[in-house]
Amino acid sequence: MRLSPYRVAVTSAGLLLAAAFSGCGQPPSGPPEPAPAAAPAAPAESQVERGHRLIIGGGCHDCHTPKMMTPKGPDFDMTRMLSGHPESDKITEPYKQKPGEKWTTHVNDHLSAWSGAWGVSFAANLTPDMNTGLGIWTEDMFVQALKTGKHMGKSRQILPPMPWNWYGQLPDDSLKAMFAYLRSIPAISNRVPVPLGPDGKPIEAP
Repeated sequence: MRLSPYRVAVTSAGLLLAAAFSGCGQPPSGPPEPAPAAAPAAPAESQVERGHRLIIGGGCHDCHTPKMMTPKGPDFDMTRMLSGHPESDKITEPYKQKPGEKWTTHVNDHLSAWSGAWGVSFAANLTPDMNTGLGIWTEDMFVQALKTGKHMGKSRQILPPMPWNWYGQLPDDSLKAMFAYLRSIPAISNRVPVPLGPDGKPIEAP
């Protein structure tokens, strides 16, 4: 049977369309595209690095690092980093409030000695010096001090403005990381005085 030119054209067009769409929905014949490479994992943070971050974020330098005067005002003296109230800055009694004065809490220029209704508190030496700092402290002493508000975890009360009640709510592993960092910094010999009561007498350990 002889096909008309019209039917030949229609048949040819149908074959072309079938060929064009024959691969629709089918996987490509070539090799699959390689998956994008995964981003490299961030290096694990060490306990000391984590402790450093917590000490910075916790504002420990504000009171425990002495200040030096500069043309722009007081600045942190990092040569005495976290060594506490300077023993050379003698304070022997609470601030005497003047008649009618509304201010009841006062602080020295280092922000390391605070006078208030409780007496006078001094920022501790947090360096690992064996005689004047945390050198003889154990990890458990440090954790318990921040959980109970007791010096060395069982001694006299830790006085304001030390926010031990907030730090003590951190997980134990965070407190241990802070201690690990403090044990890693340079030891500085600086004997911080014991706190004074409202009567100006030293508050000794019970």
